[in-house]
Amino acid sequence: MTIGNILNYRTIAVVGISDDPERPSHFVASFLESHGYKIIPVNPKLTEWEGKKCYPDLLSIPEKVDVVDIFRRAEAVPPIVDEAIKIKAKVVWMQEGIVNEEAAAKARDAGIEVIMDRCMKKEYNRLKPKY
Repeated sequence: MTIGNILNYRTIAVVGISDDPERPSHFVASFLESHGYKIIPVNPKLTEWEGKKCYPDLLSIPEKVDVVDIFRRAEAVPPIVDEAIKIKAKVVWMQEGIVNEEAAAKARDAGIEVIMDRCMKKEYNRLKPKY
């Protein structure tokens, strides 16, 4: 599957989302939401993000998630991938600077597409047609 096809998935759980507008997790999620994606914020330290309920983990989300977009350090990725497998996410996306080959292999073995060290916002801008 290509990144372009993955960008067609519409429901994105953003793990490690911040309420600080200067943080990449905040502005990437805001950008994606403004382009029609449904953002589900995930951060155990927040109760809400931009007026949306914020969930403490992936297992707490009561609806189907297509993409798990991870804004956490590489060493924090394995338990997130375990949860992504349990909720049957289609894609695990590790943002720029985040690479965890072991967690990626586990996700792939479970049939989940994996993107590492890429930014969804940048990929969207690179691949979507400009009107």
